[in-house]
Order: sequence, then structure tokens, then C-alpha cells
Amino acid sequence: MDIHAYLIFLTTTTIVCMSPGPAVITIASQGARHGAKKALFGVTGVASANVVYFLLSATGIASLLVASNLVFSIIKWVGVAYLVYLGLNALFSKSGGLRINKSTSSNTKGVALFSQGFIVELANPKALLYFLALLPQFIDVEKPILLQLFIMGASCLVVDLLSYTMYAYIGQKLSSGSVKASIVNLINKSAGGFLLFAGIKMAAVSSNV
Repeated sequence: MDIHAYLIFLTTTTIVCMSPGPAVITIASQGARHGAKKALFGVTGVASANVVYFLLSATGIASLLVASNLVFSIIKWVGVAYLVYLGLNALFSKSGGLRINKSTSSNTKGVALFSQGFIVELANPKALLYFLALLPQFIDVEKPILLQLFIMGASCLVVDLLSYTMYAYIGQKLSSGSVKASIVNLINKSAGGFLLFAGIKMAAVSSNV
């Protein structure tokens, strides 16, 4: 993989990571409620899920998962159900999608935040399809494949950690009091609507994509 191909890969991955999605909403919510530092557990969870998908894609297992309608459907519908739950919670709970009440932050363990980030991302089959479709496009078969996969995998991990950490701090900023309550409420409702929309879109995802 030459430098030009690598830069295209890196740019594409960065844009995808920075685009608003279920994981972004989750991490921003954690940052708003628990602070950016504690939300790093959630960031690590999202990044870990992407590492799993990257390894599955790199080893070819992803092709088998996509080929198995049953396994793919299980992953998809678990993700749909969880996103719908998060969306409804954001729309109808008093705290909303981006919770700014920090009174319970000390009672929430890091493993719970990690698990939430991990589940949200792992239950998104589009992440699996993304890596499955992306990796082969940038691998030069005439050069050491393992080295190329290591470079791309490490790059994805760094981009994930940096981008989601940024969203954790954005969430924390929302809870600092510098943003009006009406704006936070609008963000809450928008987050809930987006999560429901993402769930509906995920329901339509096919392994033939």
C-alpha cells in the first residue's frame, strides 16, 4: 500500500468516524452526564468493538458472517432493538438522550459505560460491512499483507479514540451550563429522533449490501 492509497484510506475512515451516528450520540451522552474523563470508558468500548470487526474482516471471518443470514440477522436485530430503546428513552425520559444531571455519575461504573459503547457499536452491522468492503480496496497483494493490515488497524484505532474523545468533551461542554436548557432539550429530542431513524435504517440493512 503506497502513501497515496493510505491517505485515502485514512481520510475515508476519519470522515466515517466523525459522522454523527449511534456511537457518537452514546459517547456525547456519557460525556454530558459523567464528564469526558469517565466517558473515555465508553470511547474505549466503541473502539474495541471496531477492533473486533476489523480483525474479523482482516481474517476473512466477516465474509462468513455476512454469508450467514441467521448470524447477520441476529446482529442486526439486536442492534435495532437497542437503538430503538435508546431513542425512545431519549425522547420520553425526563433526562433525555443527553443527560446533564451529574448527581449519579459517581454511581456508574466504568465497565457499564464501556459495555454501552461496545454494545452500541458491535450491534451495528454497517460497521462490519464497512470494514469488509473497505479493506480489500487498499491492500497491495504484492507487499506484506500483515504489515498493511497492522498499519490500517492501528490507524483506525487511533482515529476512533481521538474522534470519540472529542465527542465526549463536546458532551461535557453541553453540561457545563454554558448552553441554554432549551438548546439541550432540542439536542435531546434530536438525538432521540436520530437514534430511532438509525434503528429503522439498520432494520433495512441487508448482507447483500
